[in-house]
Amino acid sequence: MRRYVQTPGPIGEFSELSLRQRAGPLDLVYVAYGLLVVAVVVASYMFGALGWLPHDPQAMNVGLINAAPFTSGHLLGTDFLGRDLQARLILGIQAYFLPGLLAITISVVGGSVLGILAGYRGGWFDTIITYFDNLLDSFPRLVLILLVIAAFKADIYYVMVVVGITGMPVIANLIAGKIAFLRQKSFIEAAHALGLPAHTVILKHILWLNCRALLVIQATLGMAEAILVETSLSYLGFGVQEPTPSWGNMVQAGANYFLQGNFWPSTAPALAILATILGFQLLGDGLNNLLEGKRRK
Repeated sequence: MRRYVQTPGPIGEFSELSLRQRAGPLDLVYVAYGLLVVAVVVASYMFGALGWLPHDPQAMNVGLINAAPFTSGHLLGTDFLGRDLQARLILGIQAYFLPGLLAITISVVGGSVLGILAGYRGGWFDTIITYFDNLLDSFPRLVLILLVIAAFKADIYYVMVVVGITGMPVIANLIAGKIAFLRQKSFIEAAHALGLPAHTVILKHILWLNCRALLVIQATLGMAEAILVETSLSYLGFGVQEPTPSWGNMVQAGANYFLQGNFWPSTAPALAILATILGFQLLGDGLNNLLEGKRRK
């Protein structure tokens, strides 16, 4: 069963005027907060990769176990081993950043290829890709991830390959729907009539001019999903393992001290997860409202 969604919108590039007309105050807040989160994540990842950390994230101080925030020398306090929470939060970004980019790349590139084949070529390409998409959609993603981990003892990169592959059907469906809309406007036929080669029509006039906003939106939503998957698996013990910091295993380790009244070692990474996922989700929502003209009434 074909599930192409026709996505109306202007053909070609957005004008500055049309973008201003689409911009509502709430959309701008969404995008501003999302871009702030992206900037903080990228900057923190670079600080961690270059070793520019306030403390050694592995250094233990038994005299400052579960120290509160704003303790002298430890802005965000320490964990159950006296390790600096701020340094571990910054370094924990490495657990999902590159794996998340891998998942996004696979889903965007793979989904675009499948959508082009289904919408542009059609025929038996359409039939096979539709069945493939339905097969991926029908299998629970978490179950598939756990099966891969159990069968291959896969690390986080292999898990993100699975996340990327299972994210392809959504993008393929959107790309095919956009192509179906362009065909209704005789856009593709007109381009061929002007003598444009197929690769120019596909790469420039379909993907770049008409689908780039869609792909950027899906990429931001995909990163939020990748963060959720990685932190969830690390919390359950299937992802990044101690002593390597991950926001997920930091929440799990800190949760053991809840009954002792030490909430912060678990709350700090939990708030980081919430703020970051919310930022990427709101960025995707705001860009969707602005660029695709789908602002809620």
